[in-house]
Amino acid sequence: MRLNQVTVGCTDYAASLAFYRKLGLNLIVDAPPRYVRFETETGETFSIQLVEAVREPTTVVYFEIDALDETAAALEGAGLNFHSGPADQSWGWREARLRDPAGNEICLFRAGENRRFPPWRG
Repeated sequence: MRLNQVTVGCTDYAASLAFYRKLGLNLIVDAPPRYVRFETETGETFSIQLVEAVREPTTVVYFEIDALDETAAALEGAGLNFHSGPADQSWGWREARLRDPAGNEICLFRAGENRRFPPWRG
């Protein structure tokens, strides 16, 4: 089994499209006003789909970034607002968190070897 993509809901198509493009994802499918698919530099895909309402988002989308601090600073300079970080976490990751226009939480992180095999795993 291989993960193809993750899709999250959006309530404002144009705002979400602009947000994820600003985040650095490459647009590969644009089907306004309901669906957009993006691709990372290494080929993973991520999409947004228009929904009537996002009640309480429970999804957290994680994007790993080697130059986390520099990227977060550049994104803040481009107008994105972080609600935390970048900060070292007790589980060995460095994280910065923000929300997309629909309220979905986005975690930008750097984990190195701890990404898949944290030292605290059982």
